[in-house]
Amino acid sequence: MQIYTIGGPDCTPRSTSHIDLLRAAEYNAGMELMGKVVVVTGASMGIGEAIAKVFADHGAGVVMLSRDAGRVEAARTRVGHPERTLALSCDVRHREDIDRAVSLTMHHFQRVDVWVNNAGHGLLDSVAELEMAACRDMLDTNFFGAVSAMQAVIPVLRQQGGGTIINISSVAGHIPMPFHAAYSATKFALNAIGKAARVELKRDGVHVLTVCPGYVRTGFSENAGRGKDVKQVRPGSVRGISAERVARATLKGYLKRKREVIVPWTMHIPVKFYQLIPGVVEWAMGRMAG
Repeated sequence: MQIYTIGGPDCTPRSTSHIDLLRAAEYNAGMELMGKVVVVTGASMGIGEAIAKVFADHGAGVVMLSRDAGRVEAARTRVGHPERTLALSCDVRHREDIDRAVSLTMHHFQRVDVWVNNAGHGLLDSVAELEMAACRDMLDTNFFGAVSAMQAVIPVLRQQGGGTIINISSVAGHIPMPFHAAYSATKFALNAIGKAARVELKRDGVHVLTVCPGYVRTGFSENAGRGKDVKQVRPGSVRGISAERVARATLKGYLKRKREVIVPWTMHIPVKFYQLIPGVVEWAMGRMAG
């Protein structure tokens, strides 16, 4: 068993009881995941790669999917655990690619326990200037790709008697972001379908978790599509959290069978503010957008 040395933020040792609790949590995660098989879409970088690594580090077999075969194989090398990881090319916009990934996973590991829908990209533009072709392409990946993957894996999970689907959404699926409206729409839709599917699939032993990160330090913004009317609605002082923190929150949410995880916890505040007093949040976003 791996030994963990744990200290506080200032590197001073924590209390023995607290260390024991943390060790127990790590041990339980390893016991829970040993022998499980996790499939992650959009796993060639950022959040997807971090999720693949955290599950693999805790003993799971992991299948990493991405449109770019070379990049996802490189990510697999970074993740490590070559004896129980597999990298496959898969474009979630095409159902035949998803079916092939499911088939190869079953051939290699004989089961699927967790399917993580993480593939997606952004689009920065105003509603007035938005190009419909770019909007449809994003919907095909962010929303329809996730739905297709759910439809492909649900029969497998039902036949096995249970499993988990994890949809990586966004706080933008709770608060519609100006100049990111189409992206927000895909995440609102993903939130809705995942939470409805959670109720539909509960009797089959299939759990659905929705993960909503706030600002994350990845190459997401650099890789987002950019239209004619681009404005960034984000406080300049906000650095964002790491992809690894999102991955840890995802693992914790999976182990605790959560309905939804919002990470970091501070993003609960603007989400609740928007639910209760949306005008104030809209005013603040308008100020940030200049």
